[in-house]
Amino acid sequence: MTWYRWAGEDLILDCHLQPKASRDEFAGLHGERLKIRLTAPPVDGKANAHLMAFLAEAFGVAKSQVSLESGELNRQKRIRIQKPRILPDLPGLTARPS
Repeated sequence: MTWYRWAGEDLILDCHLQPKASRDEFAGLHGERLKIRLTAPPVDGKANAHLMAFLAEAFGVAKSQVSLESGELNRQKRIRIQKPRILPDLPGLTARPS
C-alpha cells in the first residue's frame, strides 16, 4: 500500500492533515499517508478549503479539479486530483503508467 494511486488520468492521495501549522508544506510521510501541514484552522471547513487550494497550486490544476473524496471532518483524507499537470518532488511519487 502506498499513499497515492492513479485512477486513469486522476491521482488519488491519502493524506494526513496537520492544521494550524506555522506554514503550508508537504511534510513527508505519516505512516501510509502523505503528511501535509497547513496554516488554516480546522474550523468551518477552512482547513479543507485551504488544502484544496494548496494542492491545486502544487499540482498545477484549477481548484475545481481537486476534490475531497473522504475525511471531511477528519485529519485522514482522500483527495482526487484530476489530470495533474505538475508532479511535485514527493517521496515515491511517479508519473502515471502509460
